[in-house]
Amino acid sequence: MQTKSMNIGQLAKLAGVGIDTIRYYEKEAVLPKPRRLGPGAGYRRYTEADVARLEFIRRAKALGFTLAEITELLALSSNAQADMSNLNAAVRQHLQTVKTKLTELERIRAGLEALINSCPGQGEIKTCPILAALSKE
Repeated sequence: MQTKSMNIGQLAKLAGVGIDTIRYYEKEAVLPKPRRLGPGAGYRRYTEADVARLEFIRRAKALGFTLAEITELLALSSNAQADMSNLNAAVRQHLQTVKTKLTELERIRAGLEALINSCPGQGEIKTCPILAALSKE
């Protein structure tokens, strides 16, 4: 079975990402360098495996994984016979990071609401309780 070859524009369209994104992922080694064909070997050629990898990256990014974490997930998933415990642990760690961020965002939300509720929303800015609160240590 021969793998269909495509150019970078076709890959971008199929994977739902921009051409610059593909180039960036290649530069960051999240996407392998493509083989090159044509005069002077200047044309990048991609396969369905590259589409699948980009879709994986896109879905992982949508879940908040960083490129470094995605690289780790891809490395862990590259051995089909490996135990899934390492992959599970990596995702659990990411969930803990998300929970920590949510706690911090909740603290920030409460602080902003308190600032807004302290301010009448009209009058001279020099008497604004928000400005006063932000100016204190």
